[in-house]
Amino acid sequence: MIDHARDLASVREATERLLTAAAALDNASVAEPSRLPGWSRGHVLAHIARNADALVNVLAGRPMYPSAEARDADIDRDAPRPLDAQLADVRESAAGFQAQGELPADWSRTVELRNGVTDAAARVPFRRLVEVELHHVDLGIGYELEDLPEDFVRRETDFLTERFAGHQDLPPVALTDDSGRSWTTGGGAEGSPVQVSGTAADLVGWLAGRRDGAALKVTGGALPALPPL
Repeated sequence: MIDHARDLASVREATERLLTAAAALDNASVAEPSRLPGWSRGHVLAHIARNADALVNVLAGRPMYPSAEARDADIDRDAPRPLDAQLADVRESAAGFQAQGELPADWSRTVELRNGVTDAAARVPFRRLVEVELHHVDLGIGYELEDLPEDFVRRETDFLTERFAGHQDLPPVALTDDSGRSWTTGGGAEGSPVQVSGTAADLVGWLAGRRDGAALKVTGGALPALPPL
């Protein structure tokens, strides 16, 4: 069951972890490349801030972004700012998201995100948690997939395997992590089931496009190429 209040609390904690870690940077390191191709750390921080604003729009019933072009332009505009401006923006936009999330609302309603994607309003705080946690890893400042909270890793694996289930380009895929938890996904393309196993961090890293899957054990075929998120 989705618990939006619990997820809002988790978002607050994850944001504080990110801000504390990022405060150790300086202006030069903010301008250095992140782990996301073509993006500096400044781009990542700017995206985290603008995503908070965008999810406020979603919860308020407005379009998430005016357009894809406006989204990208805002990130490019804000990326070169010095560290103190970046941190202040992340903190202030995060506070705005928390405030919107604490307003009385029908959390069972359906909301629209980007590209026509819809979801329950109650899942929006978890979607924000994904942004904060994974982009903290993307900053490349010492926070790794192995450092993610165990409950978050399980839920994100649940979410991504559900997202890829039945995808027309994926054969059936059975995943097992090192604690024995298992998932199935894919199945839209013909082919025998592919068995994939590894650590929880390596599995979620592969599913989320943060690792290439080289550390995973694969039997019954080649490791499939996952569709873009």
